[in-house]
Amino acid sequence: MMNEMPKKMTRKPVVAGQFYTASEALLKKEIARFAGQKKEAKSVLGVVSPHAGYVYSGSVAGEVLSSIKPKPAYIILGPNHTGFGKPFGMDTDRSWKTPLGEIAIDSIFAESILSHSEYIKKDSACHDREHSIEVQLPFLQYFNKNFTFVPITISYADKQTYKNIGKEIARAIKDSKENVTIIASSDMTHYEGQEPAKKKDMMAIEKILALDVDGFLATVEKHNISMCGFAPTAVMMEACIELGAKTAELIKYNTSGDTSGDYSSVVGYAGIVIY
Repeated sequence: MMNEMPKKMTRKPVVAGQFYTASEALLKKEIARFAGQKKEAKSVLGVVSPHAGYVYSGSVAGEVLSSIKPKPAYIILGPNHTGFGKPFGMDTDRSWKTPLGEIAIDSIFAESILSHSEYIKKDSACHDREHSIEVQLPFLQYFNKNFTFVPITISYADKQTYKNIGKEIARAIKDSKENVTIIASSDMTHYEGQEPAKKKDMMAIEKILALDVDGFLATVEKHNISMCGFAPTAVMMEACIELGAKTAELIKYNTSGDTSGDYSSVVGYAGIVIY
């Protein structure tokens, strides 16, 4: 009797039907509504993109992700809201499914990153219930029909750890010669009034636009900015700087209040590109 090949594991979506519609047809219509105005797309090194329910953050995600040229591969860095798994965990062995289809992990590139990093470890538990990376995928699928990706959760650590991980990722990209964009999945300030939230967010955004990793992290800490993905953003910034980034641009900013009409307690969303 011949040995059967092991079945490839698939990560099923955990927030389809909650953060975005679970219907393929309706999801395509939803994303089409959020896509930005037709304009020349930029080839970028890095992106900050939000990960809330599409009804709230979809217009920002759509605007920023439609403004970048598609790449054959993406590294998507997300915070670990669940606390499960390793602090810096990379899923390596599964495809990820959304209502728009399955996406393969670039296993060769993933192994390259692992070989360059003393921090990032193989782990699926940190991804099993985490939404921050998943919600980026349908947008990428809508704008880019054929790509692979590497998902990594980034938990809280010290400034030097973030910078070291960013440098490691940049070295892996250089050595493998991958044509890749790094996406940091993050919302901005959580559950403050519209004006205080916007004021805090603009202080953080100013440092991102200046490509000032130290200043960004210091600003988040000093002003107690509840940006859930500040760690992935710092790692992405450092990697982009190592890859030769020269400038950054704010594509769009809004808050949940701009959708709900309730400005008493909002969450901020920013779409930023680095090139």
